[in-house]
Amino acid sequence: MATITTPRLLLTPFEPSDWAFFRSLREDRDIMRFMASIASEKETRRVFAARLTAQHTFVIRTHDDDTPLGDIGLHVSAEFREEADIGYTVIPQAQGRGIASEALRAVCDYAFNQVGVKAVNAYVLADNVGSVRVLEKTGFARTQVLEKAYEIDGVKYDDWAYRLECGAA
Repeated sequence: MATITTPRLLLTPFEPSDWAFFRSLREDRDIMRFMASIASEKETRRVFAARLTAQHTFVIRTHDDDTPLGDIGLHVSAEFREEADIGYTVIPQAQGRGIASEALRAVCDYAFNQVGVKAVNAYVLADNVGSVRVLEKTGFARTQVLEKAYEIDGVKYDDWAYRLECGAA
């Protein structure tokens, strides 16, 4: 499994020792408000187990501190091998410092140059202003607005689709 380095960050594959961090992310209402309902521990363990075996999922850390700051993952489409979806989470204490943008750029570069995809797609709730800003700053273009298409805790939200094509950033 790959490790990705940037000037500030080290993106490493998930390890079993990352469980407590992953669980804390998935139980944090401030983080999950833009992602999904908070799942049971059993479901969170199932998702974590999938992260342990996934090829292109990473924990975000800085070079000089082993404390996890977030996670980022790339899912290559089984049907369309030249496309992938990307998702990321950064803890509130690390937001606003360019961590998500730097990690996103690095994983997209990895996707285009190492994995061989031609386009990366991202989906974000319209209300998630910070993530919209990260995507647009990184060169993603909004391609679709899915009105009231995503539901969290019984509330429907607009979901925006973004895309970055190889060579576009």
